[in-house]
Amino acid sequence: MKTSELTGAALNWAVAKCEGFESFEFWHTGAVTTRYDNGVMRTHMFSTDWAQGGPIIERVGIRTEPEAFSSTGFASWRADTPNGATSEHGYKWCFGPTPLIAAMRCFVASKLGDEVELPDVLLSAN
Repeated sequence: MKTSELTGAALNWAVAKCEGFESFEFWHTGAVTTRYDNGVMRTHMFSTDWAQGGPIIERVGIRTEPEAFSSTGFASWRADTPNGATSEHGYKWCFGPTPLIAAMRCFVASKLGDEVELPDVLLSAN
């Protein structure tokens, strides 16, 4: 699937994968749960929870800004990062309906590329 189209559980899974998590479980809410060796579980919602996605934005140096406007506010957001640079300007750019989704797509694209192979359980949900 194109990284630029990832949402919900697929995007949260891809971010968790980039962060080195394994042993995934998926929820209809879009959350992804990982299990540690000691049995402790952690729920990830990087694309909707600033407490989870925000630290990645800070650590990686992802910048977000409004890309387009509509009568109700911003229609889309752009995120860019110098990590995993693939454009002629040395930055990776991604877009999304929210700044957090745009930033997490940008993070995944900088680590995994413009296309991501999803687990079968997520393919049926997208």
